[in-house]
Amino acid sequence: MFELLIDTELIVKLLLAVLFGGIIGLLREKEKKAAGLRTHILVCLGSALFSLISIFAAEKFPGESAGRIAASVVTGIGFIGAGTIIQAGSSVMGITTAASIWTTAAIGMALAFGFYDGAAIVTLFTIIALTLLGRFEKKYIHARDEK
Repeated sequence: MFELLIDTELIVKLLLAVLFGGIIGLLREKEKKAAGLRTHILVCLGSALFSLISIFAAEKFPGESAGRIAASVVTGIGFIGAGTIIQAGSSVMGITTAASIWTTAAIGMALAFGFYDGAAIVTLFTIIALTLLGRFEKKYIHARDEK
């Protein structure tokens, strides 16, 4: 009849997408940014799933270009990122949030393709960029702007 087969690797990839996307999203949430915890989890998870579909399609339909699905993720993420960018007078806000969404999508794709090391390293570098470099900017760069 019907047998439920649980693919452990699939579950690990998707759980890691939730975890890595959640870590980045939590940092954005703490800064009260428009795209926070849920958005980053969903972007990472969705990107991972689309990439897994791409892998599945390549196996099921040999000769078809599975890369088209993965490439479409990049385009779609561009639209989401653009929605977070706001121009207020002469300043532009939301570029870092858009970049974090874009990076989170790349992390999800890397996880789906089994590039765990790359996904973990980029997650770590993203955390550093959002926290340590954010503090550095506030203290040394933007502090001079206010004088």
